[in-house]
Amino acid sequence: MSVEALPKQGNEVTIGEQDFFEIGGKRFTSRLMLGTGKYRNGEEMNAALEASGTQIVTVALRRIDLDAPKRSILDEIDWSRYQILPNTAGAKTADEAIRTARLARAMGLSDWIKVEVIPDPKYLLPDPVGTFEACEVLVKEGFVVLPYINADPVLALRLQELGTATVMPLASPIGSGQGMKTMDSIRIIVEQARVPVVVDAGLGVPSEAALSMELGASACLINTAIARSDNPALMASAMRLGVKAGRTAYLAGRMPVLPFASASSPVTGVVR
Repeated sequence: MSVEALPKQGNEVTIGEQDFFEIGGKRFTSRLMLGTGKYRNGEEMNAALEASGTQIVTVALRRIDLDAPKRSILDEIDWSRYQILPNTAGAKTADEAIRTARLARAMGLSDWIKVEVIPDPKYLLPDPVGTFEACEVLVKEGFVVLPYINADPVLALRLQELGTATVMPLASPIGSGQGMKTMDSIRIIVEQARVPVVVDAGLGVPSEAALSMELGASACLINTAIARSDNPALMASAMRLGVKAGRTAYLAGRMPVLPFASASSPVTGVVR
């Protein structure tokens, strides 16, 4: 498959057969990011990480008991293999998210931070104002900021202007498995993007991940759909294929959608 010279969104780069995107000055060829919550045990989690081919793994720092005598999830992950992305899940305000990011840096975990500000415990929708306020502070402090947001094209542009490394719009409510409910808004976000767009939250099956990538998203971040499946490693492998298929279709360029039928066989020179 030759993808030479195709135009790319954000800071996507394709050179010959090598297709990658960049976050924080680092190149990634896997377009599937994984979360680490909700797995039944560390063995299942690591089997899923392996099967997915992921290079970026996100961890909810506020939900780790750092004083517990037993091993935490941070001990279960091979740090030499993955880019660890701490997130601020559990933060209800901008101040809480900022403190969590600073804690991650002070612990030596990472200067990368996925910003989540979610005050509503029922619908778990991100707070756009709180998210913007947290990102504004953290970008100034030199963090590589990846904000989790509603599929809001205006907010996505404002965050890019602020200097965030990505935007991460939800496909549907987190953990719901409802799929691509915000497809039209994500299409606009991708069209306007100058940074990678990562579709995050709500994807349930590989076909939905493929659809996200067909829109031109740079990557998908998936957790619950894999962790809560009957076989997480097998589902992670399926999601890997779905993301790959969607990305390849995007590069290939789909046929036009026509309002009428178009014969696939020639209509001239037919033997009568």
